[in-house]
Amino acid sequence: MTIQKISLVNEERLLGDFLELAKLNGPSGKEQRIADYLVPRLEAMGFSIRFDEAHKQFDGECGNLVAYWEGTDPFVRPMFFSTHMDTVLPTEGLKPEIRDGIIYSDGTTILGADDRAALAAYLEAVQSIQEAGMPCGPIELILTVNEQRGLTGSRHMDYSLIQSKEGYVFDSSGDVGQIILQGPFSSKIYVELNGKSSHIGLNPEEGINAFLIAADVLKQLPLGKISEDTLANIGMIQGGELSSIIPGQVELIGEVRSFTEQGLVDQLNAMKETAERVAQEHGGTANVRFEKKYLGFHVGQDTTLGKNAVQAAENIQVDYYLTRTLGGADTNVLNENGLTCITLGNGFRNIHTFREHISVQNLINTGIYTVSLIRSWYQTHRNQGAAST
Repeated sequence: MTIQKISLVNEERLLGDFLELAKLNGPSGKEQRIADYLVPRLEAMGFSIRFDEAHKQFDGECGNLVAYWEGTDPFVRPMFFSTHMDTVLPTEGLKPEIRDGIIYSDGTTILGADDRAALAAYLEAVQSIQEAGMPCGPIELILTVNEQRGLTGSRHMDYSLIQSKEGYVFDSSGDVGQIILQGPFSSKIYVELNGKSSHIGLNPEEGINAFLIAADVLKQLPLGKISEDTLANIGMIQGGELSSIIPGQVELIGEVRSFTEQGLVDQLNAMKETAERVAQEHGGTANVRFEKKYLGFHVGQDTTLGKNAVQAAENIQVDYYLTRTLGGADTNVLNENGLTCITLGNGFRNIHTFREHISVQNLINTGIYTVSLIRSWYQTHRNQGAAST
């Protein structure tokens, strides 16, 4: 990847901010320390700060943080940048190490690059723009809580606090230059398989082993990569009472993701029909239910957001590419709630493990690309006024 340097970005400061943010322990539902760090920084840059009460829905420490700065031209159409404040696991005691241009933890905690990298880059981009006196329109930051636990913070967001309608979410493992225009529909599936409990020593002939039903169901369920558009998985099995009891019930829990809503529905129904048929063959029953996780999104390349992402990449000579992903993010929920946004790569790797890492270059490039997105957006919209579409 080649990328043109923008001297406005203070690389040393960006790296320092990232390392400081990464060391702040803030797993899902425990983001108050992160908010306490961000609020004075943002207020010093002229942002107005508001919190919602999303955390009351899941006993968290604080709500989603919405910060708004008018920029140098408050009449230009505003744009937002979003990411989450939580990490999937604690980072207490994090000891970051930089080896050959790559930032790691020492292997005893996660690094938290997902997504402290975006937080640090946003802070650096705005601060650099202000220090350089670069003209820009209003910038809004939508910083969510409890994202790692099923996008919960954005689900309970008070969307009346948000003033902008379009923006970007840096939250993907692709290198800077990855532009994700489409994300999946997703639903969980719960398959309750019922046999008949009995004691192995007293009346084994009366039992119908639900585990054996489950084994046949798993062998016959369409799972894995169903097509280029659809994936299905069973990730949890729950059941059993005692080693002496033939199990009468077991539950399989999984999920389906598809780029199309019809593909999602078809796959869920196929799994339901398979479970019901196999259970009946064993003399048992199956109760299957679905639970929506999030809706898909598809933002066109020729939209304002798509064109701006490409133009901003070209302006800094980044090797960009347009793609889609079956991974979920706040992007799905924000789009579902009336905003329009796309996901961008910021280059973290091996997330949710102690082997997580990010290159210093991807971290810096995230800051550079953020500056370019803001600058390109302003150049496009400065003469259109706040009411342009």
